[in-house]
Amino acid sequence: MRKQYVLIAILALVVQFAQAQFTLDGEFRPRTEYRHGFGSILPESAEPGFGISTRARLNAGFATDAYKVYISLQDVMVWGENRQILPFDQNNSFAIFQAWAEIKLGEGWSTKLGRQVLSYDDQRILGGLDWAQQGRNHDAAMIKYKKDKFILDFAFAFNQDNQQPTGFQSVGNTYNTTGFFSYKTMQMLYLKQAWEKFTGSLLLLNNGFQNFDGSGAQDGLSSLQTLGTHLVYKSGAFTAAANAFIQTGERQGEVKVKGAYLVGLDLKVKTSDKVTLGGGLEIISGNDGGAGETGAFFPLYGTNHKFNGLMDYFYVGNHANSVGLFDVYVNSNFKLGAKSSLMVAFHNFSGEQDLPSGESALGSELDLVFKKVFNGFALVAGYSHMFPSDGMYELKGVAESDAASGQNWAWAMLVIKPKFLNTAK
Repeated sequence: MRKQYVLIAILALVVQFAQAQFTLDGEFRPRTEYRHGFGSILPESAEPGFGISTRARLNAGFATDAYKVYISLQDVMVWGENRQILPFDQNNSFAIFQAWAEIKLGEGWSTKLGRQVLSYDDQRILGGLDWAQQGRNHDAAMIKYKKDKFILDFAFAFNQDNQQPTGFQSVGNTYNTTGFFSYKTMQMLYLKQAWEKFTGSLLLLNNGFQNFDGSGAQDGLSSLQTLGTHLVYKSGAFTAAANAFIQTGERQGEVKVKGAYLVGLDLKVKTSDKVTLGGGLEIISGNDGGAGETGAFFPLYGTNHKFNGLMDYFYVGNHANSVGLFDVYVNSNFKLGAKSSLMVAFHNFSGEQDLPSGESALGSELDLVFKKVFNGFALVAGYSHMFPSDGMYELKGVAESDAASGQNWAWAMLVIKPKFLNTAK
């Protein structure tokens, strides 16, 4: 009788998998970096950084006609961070990167609940930040609608970190998590329509940040609104993309935001099968306000490493309420072979506002990225060099005479994404 039950259970599982799709894949991504001025000017008295980190992910997806479930487990390991035979991960870097369910509601409607990546358009305001080994995610609930070339997504979140062993604290809903623009509440509306040669999207984003008084008690929310559009025109070998966003309301700490904006234009033309040339500019407003207010725009939860130079001197954990940015750049992509490519980019940076000394020029940066795809894996390597101007030394608080010569950064990364199982028909 017991064998019959086992056979029935196996048969039920076979029928279930026959009607569904199960995928199991992973990622192994070690990266080594030499940092000699990455993120900020390196003083001559400081030692350059060198290290290796590895991102390991295991992703499982299950889909039926009625719903999808996806779980992504992740660990980010710095080589040597744990002593020998340590019985636990010293840096507690293991995490559930994604865990969500999407339920179909019929006629193009669905709902997606759980920890997920919010990534839209060119990822300027909302992106997955895949370059960072830890990535970026959101705990949110979403209502989705899609019909033909039209998309509507509405997401909302309510974050809480004050959980007791027996449940949530009964008094107050404080959110003490620190970090750039870590929000207590979030509401997001995204609309996108595509035509033959033109695509346009509209983003409305509201974030509520927990405030505290001098004694550390909860003191309401600051609400920051970000709204704008992303436009793309493509005709033949030519592509033009534009961003236009504004911010208003209040930042963390009840700092009033007035007149903050971001505008950008990116142009690309494919001159041949092997060469693509591009260029553009981006203007981000700086702080021109008095005490308790600012006119500085911050691009919030985007993949900021993708913009304004790969050395992350701006808007990657820094430059949050500063002189803004005027970034003019040119770039090119060369296809060197069937499975290899080279990207070259050059940026010229200025402040959107002048520094206290009256300087506005910040410097320039050269970025090189080489990629080679092999049988089942890829090797990516890069080199960047910063050429700072007087304004950059002033901005970063390092005297030119005290700075190390040759501000640069080099890295190499191996990317392997094994496909363990896929039951798709």
